[in-house]
Amino acid sequence: MAGAHVESLLARTRMAWHRARTVLRKSAVDYFRGDASDWLAFGGLILTIPAIACGTLMLPVWFSPAALVLPIVAGGLLLRPASLLALYAASAAALIVEALVLGPYTQGPARVTPGTVLVVAACGFFGLVIAQFRSRVGVPWRRGGTMLFDLRERIRVQSKLPSLPRGWHREMALRPAGGQSFSGDFVVAARTNGGRTLEIVLTDVSGKGMEAGSRALLLSGAFGGLLGALPPHGFLPAANGYLLRQDWDEGFATSIHLVLDLETGDYELLSAGHLPALQLSAGTGRWQEMTGEGPLLGVYDGAEFTPARGNLRPGDVLMLFTDGLVETADRDISEGIDRLTGEADRYVAAGWEGATWHLIEKVAKDVNDDRALLLIRRATFS
Repeated sequence: MAGAHVESLLARTRMAWHRARTVLRKSAVDYFRGDASDWLAFGGLILTIPAIACGTLMLPVWFSPAALVLPIVAGGLLLRPASLLALYAASAAALIVEALVLGPYTQGPARVTPGTVLVVAACGFFGLVIAQFRSRVGVPWRRGGTMLFDLRERIRVQSKLPSLPRGWHREMALRPAGGQSFSGDFVVAARTNGGRTLEIVLTDVSGKGMEAGSRALLLSGAFGGLLGALPPHGFLPAANGYLLRQDWDEGFATSIHLVLDLETGDYELLSAGHLPALQLSAGTGRWQEMTGEGPLLGVYDGAEFTPARGNLRPGDVLMLFTDGLVETADRDISEGIDRLTGEADRYVAAGWEGATWHLIEKVAKDVNDDRALLLIRRATFS
């Protein structure tokens, strides 16, 4: 009986420990997601204030009175405005105690000076402004960075090109303006018609960098849902209607839609005000511009898009790109296209592996605009 009682006690202890650990882990996860209260952070920060005050009173040379800005700054990032005001009250009380115990600042160093009070007050003011902004937005700092990271990764996943059958090579490079993480250029792609057809849409949203990134994220999700759900000739009219319904002040975009038959190499290009694609003929070694006819997306309703048709034979290459790659303030589009094709000719004999990234580096490395380049090549031997 004694052994059974001990085993039962141990089992209850393990269960209690497991429940406590589960609750603690869930609280921590909820906190960093922004779903829990800030009592844990508030409790930790409020305890640091008397600790800093005691350090200042006992070792004023090592613990400056200005060290109180540390919990204040941390509170501005972690706490809600109501909790932050309580933390400020505790910090002010600690400063008053330090000033009374250490004596007037005129009697020696390491005392509470008017400058110390101003620094602590200024940090508190900016912390409160940050906390009020977070409260209005409704996204805690712990979750805000995670959300931006998640949005960036979703754009990358949506822009990932599907794998192609043997005999085909595809690659893509996207370079946002100013080295940012968000771009106004995006790609959506899918294999349709039982995997026989490759559909790729390259879009350039008005604006650049962060200012166009939010619109690009919204459009990439919408375009990804439309692609494959509609016949190829119905995609751009549907995308145009979607942009018109958004009623954005700066809501236009250019887009080019490639519909490629992976068995025959026949393709159609439907363009909405986008730059022409470039096809390299392996037989002649010359580049040819291929473009359809159609207006910008989001300009007017009832727009019509006329396709251009071509064929990719073994050894041929097709490049799609945005204007940031070939157009600058001191260079028009035709000169940029000539430079792009001239650099691309270097990869004919060397192979096209990694060509898109290197072409952006050679042609438009320092351009302060979003740049995208997509390359499709049919191998000489399947």
